[in-house]
Amino acid sequence: MLDRRAFLTTGLAGGAALAGLSSAVPFGASSAVAAEGPILTDDGLYKEPWFLESFLELPDDLDGARKAGKRFAIMWELRGCPYCKETHFVNFAQPRISDYVKSNSEMLQLIIIGSRKVTDFDGEELTEKALAAKYGVRFTPTFQFFPDTLDGLKDKPPVKREVARIPGYFRPDDFLAMFRYVREKAYENKSFIDFVKSGA
Repeated sequence: MLDRRAFLTTGLAGGAALAGLSSAVPFGASSAVAAEGPILTDDGLYKEPWFLESFLELPDDLDGARKAGKRFAIMWELRGCPYCKETHFVNFAQPRISDYVKSNSEMLQLIIIGSRKVTDFDGEELTEKALAAKYGVRFTPTFQFFPDTLDGLKDKPPVKREVARIPGYFRPDDFLAMFRYVREKAYENKSFIDFVKSGA
């Protein structure tokens, strides 16, 4: 039986096949950009071709990541944000980073002032802009990292739901280190700074 997430994935793939496309271009994306690099979408954001396609239901997205053996993360962006662009064209452009992130994470891209409706972990449906405010996301890019299961998550206040956050642009080495910090659950016994200093 297909769940909503599987339906979205297979539906997009099937639609591309029916259209006779050799490589699917995500909905809303400009076909003028090569599928291998970031795609400039109609809303003015750059999007990696491996970013999560979602119904914007965070519990489903986190559970889907868990079932795939990955961690769920949100990348908050804004049209015209120079550091968002740098994240795509500097950090994600390095195969050692993009390969690690896409192998170990499901990345959902949201717009900090966006109007799409998102269902939060506690069941509340609100706009991207309201969700950003709820979690105290004030600038871009911001990455939120969440636990690997939904257990007890909806009962926690929003500030306690994350296990880690990248508040702004991180240089490539520190950026990759944060994804490793989350994947290895090092946040359970040490700070990110201590993790980096340890050379782990």
